[in-house]
Amino acid sequence: MKGTIIYNDDKIEAIKLYEELLKFFEIKKIEIVPIDRILDANFAVIIGGDGTLLRASKTLIKNSRIDIFAVNAGSLGFLTEIKAEEFQPTFNNYLKGLVKIESRQLLEVFLKGEKIDALNEVVISKEKASSKILNIEMCTENTKICSYKADGIIVATPTGSTAYSLSAGGPIVMPQIEAMVVTPLAPHNLATRPIIISGKERLILTLNPEQKGSIIIDGENEREIEKGEKIEIYYSHKKINLILPEGRDYYGILRDKLKWGDNLC
Repeated sequence: MKGTIIYNDDKIEAIKLYEELLKFFEIKKIEIVPIDRILDANFAVIIGGDGTLLRASKTLIKNSRIDIFAVNAGSLGFLTEIKAEEFQPTFNNYLKGLVKIESRQLLEVFLKGEKIDALNEVVISKEKASSKILNIEMCTENTKICSYKADGIIVATPTGSTAYSLSAGGPIVMPQIEAMVVTPLAPHNLATRPIIISGKERLILTLNPEQKGSIIIDGENEREIEKGEKIEIYYSHKKINLILPEGRDYYGILRDKLKWGDNLC
């Protein structure tokens, strides 16, 4: 068995855990390979916050068989669900085949002849804060859905439904559901609400011919959108496989991370 480790070298806690795990795997006689040998790895350990996992996902998806231990060394850590002290017992259970594995699908964004993968969301927004609101037409291959007049829109996966989309008023969607969540940002028309669209659809977004905007994918990879440019967003065949620690499920994550249902007063 072989594994690889990706960690946030800006965080002291992540560096310390990385060094501990090197010793742990040496005792286990498990080979740790560099990230450029991702196709040889059976598993990957990601140490950091959700941003570390989002950045790493672009490499991890090259190996569709790889299992991912996302260890939290950040703040909220909604995706990096395993606590540092839980890793070793979780890994031992993994070797025995006693862990749950949860698959998360990605979106593909077709822009300027290039395909870009998105685990969380695609954000289309104004070029700068002082710019006029955007007019974005959203269609499927067969029909027009609507035109948004807003500061922008978010197209999120179920995984991304608990990230920026949730902060903007979008719903939480279970990760097993193949869907896209479209959430407007500061819409001009207050009747414009978030909508959940089947993952079988292919969204085509067109910017007003008189406007420019920007697109941000998974919180990075920002680039300019030209006037009248089309962006296509659709479900990818790619996915990542997250290991869940013992006794945890998606509802447990919501209760723990979002204090879901707690009395906050």
